[in-house]
Formats: sequence, C-alpha cells, structure tokens
Amino acid sequence: MQSDTSTTPHPGPLRGLRVLELGQILAGPFAGAIFADLGAEVLKIERVDGGDDGRRMGPVFRGGDALNFHLFNRGKKSLALDLKSEAGLAAFEQLVASADILIHNLRPGVTEDMGIDGPSLCQRHPRLIYGEISAFGHTGPMKLRPGYEPLLQAFSGLSSTNGGPDDPPMRLGASVVDQGTGMWVVIGTLAMLQQRQHTGRGGVLHSSLLETALTWNAQKSEALIHEGREPMRHASGHSGFVPYEAFDTLDGPLLICCGNDRLFAKLAQVVGHAHWAEDERFATNRARIAHKETLLQELRATMRTQSRTHWQDRFLAVGVPCSPVHTVAEALAQEQVQALGLRVPVPGQGYDLHGLPLLFDGQRLPLGGPVPQLGQHNPAFQLPPTGSEHG
Repeated sequence: MQSDTSTTPHPGPLRGLRVLELGQILAGPFAGAIFADLGAEVLKIERVDGGDDGRRMGPVFRGGDALNFHLFNRGKKSLALDLKSEAGLAAFEQLVASADILIHNLRPGVTEDMGIDGPSLCQRHPRLIYGEISAFGHTGPMKLRPGYEPLLQAFSGLSSTNGGPDDPPMRLGASVVDQGTGMWVVIGTLAMLQQRQHTGRGGVLHSSLLETALTWNAQKSEALIHEGREPMRHASGHSGFVPYEAFDTLDGPLLICCGNDRLFAKLAQVVGHAHWAEDERFATNRARIAHKETLLQELRATMRTQSRTHWQDRFLAVGVPCSPVHTVAEALAQEQVQALGLRVPVPGQGYDLHGLPLLFDGQRLPLGGPVPQLGQHNPAFQLPPTGSEHG
C-alpha cells in the first residue's frame, strides 16, 4: 500500500514515522494527536459504520463532528475498514507491515478475538511497536472490564482526594486519566523505538487508565503506606506546605504559595504580622503544619480586609508567589497566556486549536492538517471507499 503524498510533509521531529491508531473517544486518539503534531503520519483506522464514537461526543462543531473530535484528531488520515471481514483484516495486515507503531484503546478482548493482539501481530511483524491501552490493566481479575475517565478516578481513589474537607468525593475537571495514559503510551513507544535502534525488534507496551490514576495519586498512597497518614482533602491547599492555598479577599480569592520559611517571613511582613516569623508555632514549615488552623484563621481574617489586587501587588513586590483564581475565560485573556502562542491555526480551515505545550528551538510546531472525514484517505491507500458520510 502506498502512502498519501498529496500533502506537504510535516516539519516535526517524527516525520517519516508511521503510526496506526485504533482509537476511540480520548486516550488512544490523544496519543495519536501527539504523534501527528510531532510530525508522524498517523493513520486512524475507524469502523465503516460511524467511525470513532468521539465524532459524536457533543454537539456538531464542523463537518458533522464534535469539537472534541477536532481537538484530538487533527492532522490524521482516516481509513475506514471493516475488521470483522476477511478483506478488512487483510488490508489491515498490509498497513501493519508498513507501520512503526500501533496504538489502540479498544474494548478488552476485541483484538484477541480478531487475531490482532500484541503478541500475535509482533510475531508476524517483529519490528512493530504495539502500544495497548486498557481500562484496568492487562492482568488481574478485572482486566476485561471496560472503563471511562470518571469511573477510573472513582475506582483508583483519585476522586476521594479531590475537593475540600466537607465536600463529597468529586472527579477532577480535566480528563487527566485518559490524556495522561495517552501521554504515557507516547513516551513508552518512543522509548521502545529507541530500543529498536539497537535490537532491530519492537514489542508490546501495556498501559492503563488505572495505572495512570494511581500514579497521579502516588503522593497520597505513599503517605498512607509509609507513614500511615490517611489522605485528607485540602481544597486548593497542600498537606506539605502552610500557607499554600487560596484565601478570600474583598473581591475574590487569591492563591498564595509559601514553599519555604523565607517566603513565609516575607508574607508575614506584608500582612502586618512580622512577628509570625519569630513565633515558635509558625517559624518553620513543620511548626506551621502542626498549628495550621490557628495560623490560617488569623491569615484569613487579615486577607479579607483588602482587595485581591492590593494583596497581589504587595506579595509580588517581595517575591511571594500568588495568583488570582481565574475562570477559564479570565485565564485565556491573560497577556502571559497569549504571549505563549498556544493557539495554532488549523491549515486551510479559518480557526485554531490548542497546540502541543512544546517549543522546538523556540518554535511551536504547526498542525499537520484538519480533522479527516471518515474514510477520507481510503483511495490514497487503495482501499474501497466507505460509501457513507462521516459522523
């Protein structure tokens, strides 16, 4: 099968690399999006009937597809294949023969039923690097269970550590488990690509949403295992530093981070309580942790006497890290955010999307192209057209 040569090669560092993605919704597609933004040719293999369910993950944005689908599938090529048919599997096998990396987050058991699981494919294609994403992991009594972001946050204990002391457990607002697992798969497969330079062979990489969630919560679990400390919810605060959280002012919350005793002494001076730095209850961070509520009660009362701008200007003047608690709209409007140039134009589409948080020699990589229509690139790879519209 020949590649589609109708587009200008992407200037990214992974140009020349071919990645097959059997991705649904988020974790797999996010990994594929990272590869595409870095310049790899990403062939998104989709079902003939409807394609990736992510195409309908929300209201129509453009071309019949949801906004999230555009965000996580830009710059890819879509190939619609019926992997339940003999012809579809044969075409897929040819694509695998030309690929460097395959990533998937299909429902557990599906690839085994079709004979395209990691061990089988790597036996037939020894140079292939096979990245598998599951919900609960590749082994154990729950390995065949499907899962989604909030379910894994709940199961892993991650939700139980989020929120304030009196709040019920709650999921984190961002999809840190799905997207984090996608990132781990990219890191792992690139490590295996480097290993292949020495061995000439690929192999199977496993990652899961559960392992990612447990990794993000490792500070809490290690404290429980080694110190017997039950995790506590601190809202915007932290168990290891005081003061290190948001405080209400006259007109909105301001988050302050005193990561050492020197910064605390400066804060004490600014708020008119310089003696705190000499008070044995507050002089060191460990003492402040032990007397946290006493200190915070006084500090909260002081912070409420002035505006957020008043305190921010004075803290920043002496080097105490602080920030207003912005809404998303307020954050996007910040001059600093705009200066970073994270918005990257989608070629030929008249709109932009959030790019990778990476600069290469001072330059942010362009996007490889818009989101593909379902089966758009079938003809370029000598595959039969889908005969249907996407989404």
